[in-house]
Amino acid sequence: MSEKKLAIIATKGTLDWAYPPLILGSTAAALGYEVEIFCTFYGLQLLRKKMDLKVTSLGNPGMPMPMPMPVMVQALPGMQSMMTMMMKQKMKSKGVAGLEELRELCIEAEVRLVACQMTVDLFDFSTSDFIDGIEYGGAATFFEFAGESDITLFV
Repeated sequence: MSEKKLAIIATKGTLDWAYPPLILGSTAAALGYEVEIFCTFYGLQLLRKKMDLKVTSLGNPGMPMPMPMPVMVQALPGMQSMMTMMMKQKMKSKGVAGLEELRELCIEAEVRLVACQMTVDLFDFSTSDFIDGIEYGGAATFFEFAGESDITLFV
C-alpha cells in the first residue's frame, strides 16, 4: 500500500489562521502521511524567521468574545494587540502548543514546507526572511504534489 498524501495551501497570516495548517500537517505526518504545506500570499508568515502574528476579530464574527463588542470598538487602536494577548493567554492556559513549536514538529516530521516564489517576489521578500530548510516553488510545484494527494485542503 502506498503512503497517503496530504496537500495544504496556507493563505492566511493571522494567529488564528496559522494554526490549522500546522496542526493538520504535523498530525497527518505523525499518522504516516506524506505532507506538503504550500504557503502563498499572507500564508508566507508561517515560514518567516520571526512569527509575530496577530489575531483579529474583524471579518470573523464567529470569534468568541468575553463580552459582546461592536465592530467599531474592535477596530479601535490597540484592540488587535489586546485580543492577541488574550488569545495567547487562553491558548497557554489550555496547553495549546505555540506556532513555533508546531512548525518545528512539522520540520521534524519532514513535512515539505514550500514558499510560493511568485508571492516572495511580489512582496519583495528575501530568502533571508525565511527559516532554513524550506523550498521555493510556484503553482506547478503545488500541483505536482497535490495531483497525487489523497486529501487537499485550502486554509
